[in-house]
Amino acid sequence: MSVLTAGLTRGYSSFMKRATITETKNRLSALIDRVRHGDTVLIMDRGVPVARLTSALGDAPDDAEGRLARLERRGVLRRAASAPPRALILTRPPRPTRGRSALAALLEERRQGR
Repeated sequence: MSVLTAGLTRGYSSFMKRATITETKNRLSALIDRVRHGDTVLIMDRGVPVARLTSALGDAPDDAEGRLARLERRGVLRRAASAPPRALILTRPPRPTRGRSALAALLEERRQGR
């Protein structure tokens, strides 16, 4: 396992790379390349986070397509191949009856294949 794939951790919104100060000094170009492609790197000093390496450009609010493409490349989401069936959209969701839990309604919905 390489230094760039080791130390991945779940961040607040995506997978976040962790790197020690030594790794950061030795592999700065590779870490900057990851940041350029949308990743964030958390820099640690003896297990304590001290800095976060992120893109200076950030995610522009109007760059939704670019954000979706990055999430798709990471495997976080998969875009739909086609629109959902119209019948599925028009079908009313099940209503829980008194005394039934939302979990029971969800399990019933799954059994019906919805």
